[in-house]
Amino acid sequence: MKKKSNSIFLCDQADLILDSISEGIFTVDPNMKITYFNRAAENITRIKKKDAIGRYCFEVLRANICERNCPIKKSLQTGKEIRVDIADIIRNDGKKIPISLNSTLMKDTQGKTVGAVEIFRDLSPIEELRKEIRKTYTFHDIISKNHKILEIFNYLPQIAESDSTVLIEGPSGSGKELFARAIHNLSPRKNHSFIAVNCSALPETLLESELFGYMKGAFTDAKTNKPGRFALAQNGTLFLDEVDSLPSTIQVKLLRVLQEKEYEPLGATESVRSNVRVISATKTDLIPLIDKGIFRDDLYFRLNVIKIKLPPLSERRDDIPLLINFFIERFNKKMGKNIINISDDALRKLMNYDYPGNVRELENIIEHAFVMCKSNEIKIGDLPPHLLTIQDAYPINSNRESKFKDVERQIIIKTLQKNNGNKIQTAKDLGLHRSTLWRKIKKYKITQ
Repeated sequence: MKKKSNSIFLCDQADLILDSISEGIFTVDPNMKITYFNRAAENITRIKKKDAIGRYCFEVLRANICERNCPIKKSLQTGKEIRVDIADIIRNDGKKIPISLNSTLMKDTQGKTVGAVEIFRDLSPIEELRKEIRKTYTFHDIISKNHKILEIFNYLPQIAESDSTVLIEGPSGSGKELFARAIHNLSPRKNHSFIAVNCSALPETLLESELFGYMKGAFTDAKTNKPGRFALAQNGTLFLDEVDSLPSTIQVKLLRVLQEKEYEPLGATESVRSNVRVISATKTDLIPLIDKGIFRDDLYFRLNVIKIKLPPLSERRDDIPLLINFFIERFNKKMGKNIINISDDALRKLMNYDYPGNVRELENIIEHAFVMCKSNEIKIGDLPPHLLTIQDAYPINSNRESKFKDVERQIIIKTLQKNNGNKIQTAKDLGLHRSTLWRKIKKYKITQ
């Protein structure tokens, strides 16, 4: 009886200790049914201990890795400790919560496997910090810390408030449509349609009917009336991309819409009033085209009331780490992966590339890396082969570059401040090993 009471006492003490830990802890039997659930696990999942015990762990956590990459199942199969840096669980109230976790086997005194234990941390505070920091560099889905882009951010709301035409000039893949959408979303027209047309993608014979529409009987196949893009954008915004490719006949008709605020669909006998804001974009300087007689000067002056000139990515290299982080998050969600990092040498290659395709090309490179990556870190071998010959003209620590992982540095600083400089607790909150945190503190020259 005395031994039994002692074991009960020790068991109660163990429960008290485990309930005082900030990490969620639960154990499962070999059939993956929960046998223990501590207080932090209750708080993180919002599921009571009595409701969790006896249920399958995947029913309780509902993690995005349960079906294909269950860490507990891997531990039971391989006998190894499994670590996952980030995963998502669905809380009892339906909210998605990011966690990090470790799972390992439980054995009895004879060394026989009796189940597994999983320890998981709520990463929500860290994710909130990331979102807070990201807002500093994000403006209506446009991500930048480059001074040229930030200057545009400053006056974009004023441009949006007006109803003047805007000409956006920038190389292919630099985000011209994103800026056009931002202007629309900030404008009084935001509750109406934003219609985008790539003028170079349509042949001249179709472009007129696409823009202005046609009436039944206007030509052989015109069986019914069809509204054009101007009609679809009524009271909203029409974005004309690659406006430099407009043929001269369409330039004349577009000029009339901008001057008279009316147009005639093909086959129509009456004009239609137009209340549309026109934003156009070009990757080519229009002045040389005017000099050659390819583009009308009067149309140019109508389109160019306000000009926004976007720099190529090679002139805003400080944005490359931010954009990489953004694309990593996007492709993690799209592909169901958990890539959390990019190696220094891989980043160096990306920082030294000139990007003829600009931001769009960088996005394609990261997508390629995701397909090739077999770990939670993008390595240099995961990049497209043509990047491997790039010389390091712009080292990561150059004053011309942004510091590597600027966002991560700020997160570490804020977490240290929250914990009054306690590095052990900071490492726990960040889900890092203490030595990894100290290495990053030294690398980023963080002082406390």
